[in-house]
Amino acid sequence: MKPDDLLSQHFTRLKADQKAALARLGVFTIRDLVYHFPARYEAAGPTGTISSAQAGSDVTLYGTIRKPETRKAWKSRRPIAEAWLEDSSGRIKMMWFNQPYIAKMLHDGMVVRATGRMAGTVGKAYLANPEIDRSPIPPEDIHDNLFSAVANGEVGDANEGEHVSGSAKAFAEQTLYAIYPESKGVSSLWFLHALKKVFESHVHETIEDPIPQDILDRYNLPSLSTALVWMHAPKSKENADAARKRFAFEEVFMLQLSLAESRRMTAREKALPVTVNREALADFVKSFPFPPTDAQTKAIADVINNFERTQPMRRLLEGDVGSGKTAVAAATAYLVATSRPPADKKVGGKTVLRQGGTLQVAYMCPTEILAKQHFATFVSYFKDHPIQIGLITGSECRKFPSKINRELSTKISRAQFRKWVANGEIPIVIGTHALIQKSLEFKTLAYAIIDEQHRFGKVARHSLAQKSGLSPHLLSMTATPIPRTLALTIYGDLDLSLLDQMPVGRKPIITEILGPEKRELAYARVREELKAGRQAYVICPRIDEPDPTKEMAIIAKSVKAEATRLQNEVFPESTIGILHSKMTPAEKEESMRAFEAGETNILVATSVVEVGVNVPNATVILIEGAERFGLSQLHQLRGRVIRSNNQAYCFVLPEKVPQATKDRLKALATAKNGFELAEADLLNRGAGQFYGSKQWGISDITMEAIKNLKLVEAARTESAKLITEDPSLDSHPLLKKLLESKTEKIHIE
Repeated sequence: MKPDDLLSQHFTRLKADQKAALARLGVFTIRDLVYHFPARYEAAGPTGTISSAQAGSDVTLYGTIRKPETRKAWKSRRPIAEAWLEDSSGRIKMMWFNQPYIAKMLHDGMVVRATGRMAGTVGKAYLANPEIDRSPIPPEDIHDNLFSAVANGEVGDANEGEHVSGSAKAFAEQTLYAIYPESKGVSSLWFLHALKKVFESHVHETIEDPIPQDILDRYNLPSLSTALVWMHAPKSKENADAARKRFAFEEVFMLQLSLAESRRMTAREKALPVTVNREALADFVKSFPFPPTDAQTKAIADVINNFERTQPMRRLLEGDVGSGKTAVAAATAYLVATSRPPADKKVGGKTVLRQGGTLQVAYMCPTEILAKQHFATFVSYFKDHPIQIGLITGSECRKFPSKINRELSTKISRAQFRKWVANGEIPIVIGTHALIQKSLEFKTLAYAIIDEQHRFGKVARHSLAQKSGLSPHLLSMTATPIPRTLALTIYGDLDLSLLDQMPVGRKPIITEILGPEKRELAYARVREELKAGRQAYVICPRIDEPDPTKEMAIIAKSVKAEATRLQNEVFPESTIGILHSKMTPAEKEESMRAFEAGETNILVATSVVEVGVNVPNATVILIEGAERFGLSQLHQLRGRVIRSNNQAYCFVLPEKVPQATKDRLKALATAKNGFELAEADLLNRGAGQFYGSKQWGISDITMEAIKNLKLVEAARTESAKLITEDPSLDSHPLLKKLLESKTEKIHIE
């Protein structure tokens, strides 16, 4: 058996559904299997038997399902799901109130783990609304020493602090059992049996350790073979924690190596020179309707410093909602759009023959609404400057200024738009994914701006940066505050600029969390704001009402039904509009136009307004079903009403308010800014839930470890040192091989 052998070569009895399940989990080889890490651990063995369970106690019981069915309560007629749980000591009834669908999820003979509270009286006890795990570790397997037949070998290094038991012995003596990410066809028990076979062969000891021994020693990390045993069969929580720390370090270290290599390669590239006219820039900034903050001035200076270098800029501009990122983008775009390209100059091996015209800027936005919003903002910034600005989305193309009216934009054909961009006649082009279509070619793209960059896949970002075949300066912007550890991990190849100040006179949003019984307080504030001539948002989690014929339908307020209810019952004197993703582009545009023009008093919408929608007159937002949104999303939604110096209000209205929800939402109400909120969410929930680990090709174990600043900084320090000493990694062939296999996945997927 070899690590890179296919599983099917050694597990010949794999069924079709098991093969499909493993494929969905990305498990094809022996190596994939041992690197399929547990999601969590549970204490070995059951916590009790049915006969020993006492009324009023919280219990965990293992047993077999018998006679699942649905009935209606005698008096209230509310639906009840029922089933019996049976073990060798007896049986007990389980009941779920108002959850009839559960009976359909169970079947007679199913082995489960049930966790819940014993209710009822002596002689008539039952398990009330228990949580059911349909793929538990059966207690009989635990008691029979599942892996006791495996030979007692020894693994690990003699000089490591704790002596590590052999593969089989480790499994037999473990007090924690691994619970794995599963898929229909393979359960945690299947993985335990499969890993038993792998560890019997000691194949894990043949996998080369990519981390140099001196680094392992310096940070007291276990060797690879030891860490694999501790990961899958820990004898203690300390074992599991040490293994997770080691694999987290390994992944962050490999990512940092890749980022260090990326920085080194970028330093070799050449950018089109941008003419930096500071006096002209100062005059342009003075035309803004507000004075720039010190943070904006510094961010603009950071970009200018990059423009004056020969290497292309790679910078992340991170700013809280309403901190003025678009103004920084406009000021720096002005410098590029007023720069003349060199003639007969070779850049990156390509001859640039540019007589006349200017350098070009591409500004990519994740949604059509946001692209149109930024186009309108740029039009206002550039209204006194003779610079052509274009907009391209999936539905239309526009150009400013219009030949008919210099203060307006006009629609033009897609063919004409492409021609003018290809000729360099439109220096600033704002758009959606339409910017990276093959049919749109730039003449001298020197500056690429990506707004809300985390919403784009790596392919889109890479495509824009390579659009003209040159190496444009790249500014990524995000309003999602990023903790320092995450920024160091994911954006290690970018320079960082922070907008940590709000415009002068901007008041903090008053945020209140209200239960269903206090919703009228929010409505009262809306009425006061409407009376003062302001506007309001109401955010709902879904578009349509759920299908009443589906028992598992999610109960949550919908845009359409809530808009009707508010119009008829709550705000009959107001004009209410709606906005959601299923509307056509024309319908969305008309809805936003009416709201921006003040024709609509209240806009009921989904989270489609989360990013970029800018209506300064809107000063209050109600977020229904708030527990269904992440803190980052709630913070972005709240940012819709901090667009002016008027006092703004945010009412967070969860449908259910358990303690966990209260604790999470409390951070939203108490955090002074998005950066503080991001750090709180990182500590409370983990980076994977806040940002989404799939976006970055980073495992959950590493996203969780990003809470540890020292670990991230250690990996960053060691990777930088290694690249400096051995740029081509010739002295570290294994690292070089792994890096080559991972680099494309990390940056392009």
